[in-house]
Amino acid sequence: MSVNYDTATLVARDKATGEHLGTVPEATVAEVGQAVERAAAAQPGWAALTYTERAAVLRRAADLLGARAATLRDLIVRETGSIPGKADYEIGAAAGELFEAAALAARPVGELLPSNHAGRVSLAERLPLGVVAAITPWNFPLILGMRVIAPALALGNTVVLKPSPETPLSGGAALAELFADAGLPADVFQVVQGGPEVGERLVVHPATAMVHFTGSTTVGRAIAATAGGLLKKVSLELGGNNALVVLDDADLEQAAMIGAWSSFHYQGQTCITAGRHVVHADIADAYVAELGRRAAAIQVGDPHTQPVGLGPMINERQWSRAEAMLREAVAGGATLVTGGPAEAPFFRPTVVTSVGEDSRLWREEIFAPVAPVLVVDSDEEAVRVVNDTEYGLVNSVVTADLRRGLALARRLRGGMVHVNDATPQDEALAPFGGIGQSGLGGRSGGDSNLEEFTYRRWLTTTDLPVHYPY
Repeated sequence: MSVNYDTATLVARDKATGEHLGTVPEATVAEVGQAVERAAAAQPGWAALTYTERAAVLRRAADLLGARAATLRDLIVRETGSIPGKADYEIGAAAGELFEAAALAARPVGELLPSNHAGRVSLAERLPLGVVAAITPWNFPLILGMRVIAPALALGNTVVLKPSPETPLSGGAALAELFADAGLPADVFQVVQGGPEVGERLVVHPATAMVHFTGSTTVGRAIAATAGGLLKKVSLELGGNNALVVLDDADLEQAAMIGAWSSFHYQGQTCITAGRHVVHADIADAYVAELGRRAAAIQVGDPHTQPVGLGPMINERQWSRAEAMLREAVAGGATLVTGGPAEAPFFRPTVVTSVGEDSRLWREEIFAPVAPVLVVDSDEEAVRVVNDTEYGLVNSVVTADLRRGLALARRLRGGMVHVNDATPQDEALAPFGGIGQSGLGGRSGGDSNLEEFTYRRWLTTTDLPVHYPY
């Protein structure tokens, strides 16, 4: 299913120990172009299959995921540095995406429109875009790849995937093998491995109809600029500086549990992590104490060999960035309650208070297990603080009063908001995505996938003679 490459390779490593896990061939720019051209040639035949035939391949792939769960679990734990529970979630969620996509293949893709012209049948139909290029990240390589691949294939597109160089096995090679073994026809799904030059070639190739990118806002802006110049459809799932609002009537245990999970799960390395805790003054001291207690109780280490709560950071670059942001904040007057950097690549769950609203730790996406806390005196101030960001992905509100929580939640700017739950949420049928610097407003999941991976065409037929002046 993948391209035949020359001799350059990418090395996959255990993120906790640096142990060599395997190598994959790295594509040249020319080979990327060849992969896209093969995908373009294969697309009409794939789209011409019945929806039941396409759905059957997706269901077989889902079944194979279940059969390979133990092997994939070990690979994801080691290649991404995650605890086993996170790997289990990825595998289950990826299978869910495949089953939902199989159902999507059977959805109606047209509608009959009224017409003012006698004898005319007027239709609107949805058609596959063609070749979809998917550039995916390292943090959830299996599910964030499948979220694009499965619906795109279900709707008759072909896909060329470039996974992150940090996760070439769980994010790329394992997916290629999965779909090949599920019986997907040749060239309908291909994986090209490599760095930025491989991604750039995917974006600019004339046969690429759509580009999907999940990753940093900085890279997303560059892709959007390039794709926009080519008048090419682009879908972006970018970063977030998400807020968790804790109101004065919140249950303390629940609030701290939600806060800990929101900021510390998978070392804080997700776009839906809570990077800002906005806490009402009347509960702030107790909340910080309980959040700090929970943070200090989380064990950090090698998730492949130890029963820990957090594994390593993905690389030393991410570790160094988080360490610098925390150090700058403390130098600027913030108070470190607990945690901080351990020996790289490990980073302890961290709680920090009195963070300045103009500090990098408050204004930028952290991508580390750090929970900055800012105290507010009212719901009005909470709304102002939460909305004072260029991002717009997800926020959460914790309160004992659902009406109050819902009223506040509706005033928070972002693509998603949750009341009395953590910021990290994802369901196959829910519209996932952000606004502002978190995305262009497009969504994945459920009916949104019809919008993302098809285009609408107006089709008419007329059974009467027509008359024009000439």
